[in-house]
Amino acid sequence: MGIGKATSKDILAMGLGLLILALSAAAPLYASVYMVVMLTSVLMYVTIAVSWTLFSGPTGYISLASAAFFGAGIYTAAVSGNALPLPLVIVLGGVVGFCLAILVGALTLRLRGIYFVMFTFGLVELLLHFVMWWEVNITGTTGRVVPPVANTTVFYIMLMILVVLLLTVVCLRRSRYGLALQSIGENEEAASHSGVHVTALKTIIYGVSGLFMGAAGAVMAARWTYIDPTIAFNPLISFMPVLMAIFGGLEPLYGPIIGAIIFTYLEQILITRFPYYYMLIFGIIMVVAILYMPDGLVGLTERLWKRISEKRYADA
Repeated sequence: MGIGKATSKDILAMGLGLLILALSAAAPLYASVYMVVMLTSVLMYVTIAVSWTLFSGPTGYISLASAAFFGAGIYTAAVSGNALPLPLVIVLGGVVGFCLAILVGALTLRLRGIYFVMFTFGLVELLLHFVMWWEVNITGTTGRVVPPVANTTVFYIMLMILVVLLLTVVCLRRSRYGLALQSIGENEEAASHSGVHVTALKTIIYGVSGLFMGAAGAVMAARWTYIDPTIAFNPLISFMPVLMAIFGGLEPLYGPIIGAIIFTYLEQILITRFPYYYMLIFGIIMVVAILYMPDGLVGLTERLWKRISEKRYADA
């Protein structure tokens, strides 16, 4: 998406987004406690998936460091939650996620392809084992307790973070920086020769992506109340946003949102009914999505609708 007037697809996405956000905001007024908790998980995954797409979608860089930024926010809340008010803890979690992403981006965004993927996933494992070693050998703890926050409060904070994220994505995509990101994804050398500061732009947008993941982690820590390194730096958090974005579709903004909603609900069902096989099922779904839905569920729907429209036009 470049700079210019909003298209009909943009207007449709904005209208659907506003409707979903309005219904979500009213959910605690009529939904059960379980449903509020479930919707909070949906908002968490939507936030992570859209944050991942913010950088990886236009550039084509597949980052598997989501769990690192999310976990950094979680541990920020665990360390500072007893001393600082919740809003400040969330801001601090976002800042820590941003700084970590900037550091990682400055070191690795000159790498490409499989090397970047391997480094970002290795970062998650490095942080997991480093924090675990630190907890056992330095602080002498096996986990941390985070001050609890009401489920409704966590829900509304996650909703506000998502709203800010969506506004950020829309503004970025319609700015010259969004156009520059797209040019990087299409041809990085050509973008550099045309005057785009490629490494700096990639690093900053990667940092913004980490900021929202870190803020989401700080909020969710208050809901989970107990965390340890395996919870904070769960590798699943690195793979799920990739799967959600690919399944929903990377190009339109609502693609990762649809993918996150479907997979969050699917995850709850599979973990309950098939606790030992749900990751295998997720892997099969991802392979099928890559092979038969390269543009995601949104792209598949658009192709089917186009064929139906063409058939109706031909019959007429």
